[in-house]
Amino acid sequence: MSHSGTLILIMSIGVLAPLLAFLAGRWLAVPLVIFEIVLGILIGPDVLGWAHPDALVDGLSELGLAMLIFLAGYEIEFGKVRGDTLTRSVRAWLLTLAAGLGLGVLLAGGDFHQGVYVGTALTSTALGTVLPVLRDAGELQGRFGSVVMAFGAVGEFGPIIAMALLLSGRRPAEATALLAVFAALTAFGVYWALRPRAPWFSRVVRRTLHTSGQFAVRFVFLLLALMLGAAHALGLDMLLGAFAAGLITRLLLDGAAPEEGPEILAKVEAVGFGFLVPLFFVVTGIEFDLASLLDGGRTLLLLPVFLLLFLLVRGGPVWLLAPRDLAPRSRAALALYGSTALPLVVAIAAMGVDDGALGAGEAAALVGAAMVSVLLFPLLALRCRAGAGAGAQSPPGERVTGSESW
Repeated sequence: MSHSGTLILIMSIGVLAPLLAFLAGRWLAVPLVIFEIVLGILIGPDVLGWAHPDALVDGLSELGLAMLIFLAGYEIEFGKVRGDTLTRSVRAWLLTLAAGLGLGVLLAGGDFHQGVYVGTALTSTALGTVLPVLRDAGELQGRFGSVVMAFGAVGEFGPIIAMALLLSGRRPAEATALLAVFAALTAFGVYWALRPRAPWFSRVVRRTLHTSGQFAVRFVFLLLALMLGAAHALGLDMLLGAFAAGLITRLLLDGAAPEEGPEILAKVEAVGFGFLVPLFFVVTGIEFDLASLLDGGRTLLLLPVFLLLFLLVRGGPVWLLAPRDLAPRSRAALALYGSTALPLVVAIAAMGVDDGALGAGEAAALVGAAMVSVLLFPLLALRCRAGAGAGAQSPPGERVTGSESW
């Protein structure tokens, strides 16, 4: 099928998936991305064979992944993600990295090259996938939401740094130098974003917010393009640029357009979650190597093994180092959210296959386990929070009470 026909199929799924999620929500709150991925698998070459992505569709899919990471970076509120909670989240991720690399190499039979890819994938948290679940449950603004954001931000950003250091194929000194240059560019961007804006900037934002000019929205996408370009020029993964762009954009809008910020974000999210992000998830399903996974034997057995490792390697340290003011059920929910992984796993698995470190079967099992984590772990986390007397029934923006209150 031509790229136009494939794109029509993908966008049709983008419309159908929310309807199915809405209908299923009467019985079970299944994350929207599950329908997008499963329907993508259904129309893909291993099932119905209707869709065959080409360079155009793949390019849009990569942009959708960048937008997902950008929005995850934007959601980070520096006033909440700091102090003891941030320290605990960093320690938990470092413990996860050590355990992931060790178990990855062990699982690969001592093959360090393959083990690094597996181990790095086990350290990720799908913050961009978890945040909509928290928002829909009315927990994003509460104490629990801020803790999930802190642990999730480190679980999103840490693997991106690890990818640059461990998976780039460069010498450690060279990779570190390039990261340092990018860090300096990001620091400059943060400094620039925190500076007071000239009065004309806010006036232009307000006057064009409801016109075809859309200055603020265009400016946000310019920042995203600049940071993606900087990462690409330095030979770093574009996800690093996307995450940094989200952080800088948040600081800029909070300072220059605090009143218009939520509406600007809503417009950017409309582009992201309305077009680019679902396209990424559907294409992920289409390109999922179902045939390799179902060949049986060791490959199929690896899926539940990887799923368990996501929970143990990532969720275990999160549970162990969770803030002590969280109730036991909330700590369990935090660990489940922290173990939810997909976007970065897809990227790492693709890199591993291209590098020859991962076979098609191992990559399919790894991505398949991440897909199951997106389906299973948020549902269990919502049940844990409901059992703790908070979360799923709380109206949006309501703060929880008791030991988890502000």
